[in-house]
Amino acid sequence: MDRRTLLKSLQSGLVASAASVVLPSVVFAADKKKDKRPIALLLPLTGPRARLGLSMRQAALLAENSAFVQSFDTGGTAAGAAAAAAKALKLKPALILGPLSADEVPAVSSTIAGRVPVIAFSNDSVLRAPGTWIFGITAGQVTTAILRYARTRGVKTVTMIDDGSPWSAAAALAAGKSEAELGLTVHILQVKPGQPLPNPGEAPDAVLLPGAGETVLAAARALKDSGVQLLGTFQGLDNRPAALAALEGAWLASPDPNAFGTFASAFQARNGGEPGTIAALAYDAAGIANALRADNRLSTEGLMDAKGFHGVTGPVRFRTDGSVARDFAIVVAGQTGYTPVAMSSGS
Repeated sequence: MDRRTLLKSLQSGLVASAASVVLPSVVFAADKKKDKRPIALLLPLTGPRARLGLSMRQAALLAENSAFVQSFDTGGTAAGAAAAAAKALKLKPALILGPLSADEVPAVSSTIAGRVPVIAFSNDSVLRAPGTWIFGITAGQVTTAILRYARTRGVKTVTMIDDGSPWSAAAALAAGKSEAELGLTVHILQVKPGQPLPNPGEAPDAVLLPGAGETVLAAARALKDSGVQLLGTFQGLDNRPAALAALEGAWLASPDPNAFGTFASAFQARNGGEPGTIAALAYDAAGIANALRADNRLSTEGLMDAKGFHGVTGPVRFRTDGSVARDFAIVVAGQTGYTPVAMSSGS
């Protein structure tokens, strides 16, 4: 199959208990006074994203003693986030977890002004700054992780389908940056509904689709028996039998589905309902606070521990510039689920 035929077919068809998060082992010295400062949780508890915010708070309370958690409602707006941060400061918190959205992060950072470490749940890496860490899973992280793994498996040429979404654009930027580092040739193909298909050239070793849903499934069906490897990210995980059949053999970078499943079971047992990946981020951030409290290192210095932390969304390490290094499970799709086969570092 040549590359033009391949990409025409893609376009025509167009995703034990979790309460004991695995973190660095710590031993609390009996002769030390326990740090009882609260952590402040800044989330949208009212407004359009209140349901997600409440789920995140429930997840955080699975990982950290509720006596040490103080929640503040941002309402999902920049003004609300600034007001919540100002209220939180009055309690002299050791750590601030949140806010959620990209619009809220600058408001919180400017209000806090470096007085308290902030672990924000946004995935907009541009907002990172010393003292404000971007804890959300970014497009650059998962794109780099899947490309790094693909290169170890002999992939040299990749076509990435850019659908014009902000996530896809960020993934394309990361893919372009990976070319020199990984020794890959990456061709970004911008596909727009109703527009003529660009000239794709020869068929690549792999096609990367960073999105989710029917677009990914249609690509998987089109690639069957073509010899071209499908690459994806965690948004493409789909556990429906028909989806698994279509995705069979695809490689995806994702938090370990087994670890997430354990967390989800614990969450459901306590709260009912099913948490998403963003709720798992709140669980991991609160788990990090819990571990640092136990070690009497609930501070910026504690966060910067070179060993990092291991939660249900995977191993993380905090950098001085406010970015977070993440490792991901590489999973292979099969007709009965996803099998982790390796770990790969993101950007």
